[in-house]
Amino acid sequence: MKNILLITKREYLTQVKKKSFIVLTVLAPVLMIAFGAFIAVMLKANETQYTVQVLDKSGLFADKIQSDSKLKYLSVNPDKEQQHLKNLKDSETVDALLIIAPLQAENFEAMEKGSQLIINNKIGLDTRQRIVNDLSDIVRTARIKAMNIDESRIAELDADFKLKSSDIHDTKKIDSDLDFGVKYGLGMILMYATFMFIIIYGVRVMRSVLEEKNNRVVEIIISSVKPFDLMMGKIFGVTLVALTQFMVWITMALAGALVLNTGFSTMKDTLPAGSETMVEELDIRQMAGEISHILLEMNVPLVIFVFLFFFLFGYIFYSSMYAAIGSAVDNETETQQFTLFAIIPLMVGMYGSITIINNPDGPLGFWLSVIPFTSPVAMVARIPFGVPGWQIFLSMVLLILSSLLMVFIAAKIYRVGILMYGNKATLKELWKWIRN
Repeated sequence: MKNILLITKREYLTQVKKKSFIVLTVLAPVLMIAFGAFIAVMLKANETQYTVQVLDKSGLFADKIQSDSKLKYLSVNPDKEQQHLKNLKDSETVDALLIIAPLQAENFEAMEKGSQLIINNKIGLDTRQRIVNDLSDIVRTARIKAMNIDESRIAELDADFKLKSSDIHDTKKIDSDLDFGVKYGLGMILMYATFMFIIIYGVRVMRSVLEEKNNRVVEIIISSVKPFDLMMGKIFGVTLVALTQFMVWITMALAGALVLNTGFSTMKDTLPAGSETMVEELDIRQMAGEISHILLEMNVPLVIFVFLFFFLFGYIFYSSMYAAIGSAVDNETETQQFTLFAIIPLMVGMYGSITIINNPDGPLGFWLSVIPFTSPVAMVARIPFGVPGWQIFLSMVLLILSSLLMVFIAAKIYRVGILMYGNKATLKELWKWIRN
């Protein structure tokens, strides 16, 4: 144990003292937000305002169809159809010509069949659907008017049924769509973070083992310590590095949530009334405050504990596997035939969790969060929705036992493979190492 602690300390201090680790730990949340903003800007920059000429022979749409920043409608003379078609071919400013057939005897079906959109430049599916929706809204209003029906009564018929839901165990709490959305988003973030960091830090252990093996440094090290102590020291050292990063990020996230919750709770009363822009900003701030309030209403200590526990033991489970892979091969190319055994179960857990979030208490959610190969990602995806205590306990016990078993198997492979050179390991040889 003394040797394991010494190796763990060395591995940990070597990593956390690096400037890159400090910068990444502090700036990673900021970089993630900046990256999301950059993607949003890219999507916004790709937006184009399309210009569509409207040749309306029905007289129904000319003054009613509305333009905006994405779609500009230009009404043209319906008596010069051929001229507009000819000009469209050579035009660099007009993207399409919308020809609407005449409306006779309120026969909207005939008008629809006779209408067409002639395209000059490529127009996306969403823009075409937008044109269809704009026309449909106007036709709907015209149909209602032709039937002498009060439009307000139609609006009442179209109104959605508003259903409030609450938990029988906490009748004061209203289970809203926003509440579900926040839990869904939190589950996805925790699941993806666990998935990514298990792989990232597991690969780091594998490369560290492989590097020391190729440099023959390991031959000197194991003259003083046992191979098992060396392997566990590396695993625990990198584990502490990951936990340090997580604790910093969790602290930053909780601080941000507290600021949003306390800073925006009285924003409505303190902001001056006035422009429309202020109202829109207020809605954003109110939503941010509601989201932070929902997060703080959860059992935050339990969520954090479950997340850290399943990351920790999930990492030990898979990093042991990665350490064994690193010791059994001579180069990174050979690792590809074995790393699939670690990646595929995690991917099953991740993609399975995307489906189980809509039904966290279903049988698929239960089994994925209990089986040790998938529980590190599936359980953290379910925990924001609430998981029965016995399921959490059962999953934790199985993961601990499985981690100990995986460490035992990995130590068997590591003991032989770390000093094996020039011999390409096969599954048959690995099984022989495990049995001896």
